[in-house]
Amino acid sequence: MKTFVALTAAVLALSTTGVLAADPDAGAKVFKNQCTACHSNVAGKKLVGPSLFGIVGRKAGTQDFAYSDANKNSGITWDEATLEQYLVAPGKMVVGTKMTYAGLKNDTQRADLIAYLATLK
Repeated sequence: MKTFVALTAAVLALSTTGVLAADPDAGAKVFKNQCTACHSNVAGKKLVGPSLFGIVGRKAGTQDFAYSDANKNSGITWDEATLEQYLVAPGKMVVGTKMTYAGLKNDTQRADLIAYLATLK
């Protein structure tokens, strides 16, 4: 019984802190609503911004795109943690970036979007 109570408490703690897994399907909807005006999810397809296909694990500013010097010289390799920080306020993380997006403030949507981006391989 004590094990059941402890396990239940742990599950409740995780569910209230947002640590549960993000939803890439929901992230695809966020991508469609928030990103597709400027970015493609197709490899090599540039729009106003670079394709986000394969973004997770890629060094910033290395795709065939006219990046800002700030982005090219940022030294960032995109992973879940750097995307999390960047998507909150791109211009604050990479001062001088061309990306004029104000940021995605909703924690759940941001986590879902990052989970979706991780599927683009």
